[in-house]
Amino acid sequence: MKRNINLIVFTLAMLLFVGLNVSIAQGPPPPPPSGHGASGNQQPAENGAPIGTGIALMSGLFAAYGAKKAWDARKKLEE
Repeated sequence: MKRNINLIVFTLAMLLFVGLNVSIAQGPPPPPPSGHGASGNQQPAENGAPIGTGIALMSGLFAAYGAKKAWDARKKLEE
């Protein structure tokens, strides 16, 4: 019973965390004025920040944490 309550609380906390992050996200910037000094056909600027490095770092940390938990569980079984 306690495990189910913990799972429900964890799930609700994650949904709330993700919902808040999405709801306060910043929209794209306004377009530049018509005569801003550039000539020719311009490519639009990329919107947002790159997140690839953060995702790779988080994935590595999760893998290390999982490996440690597996190692500890294996040591506990050997005892």
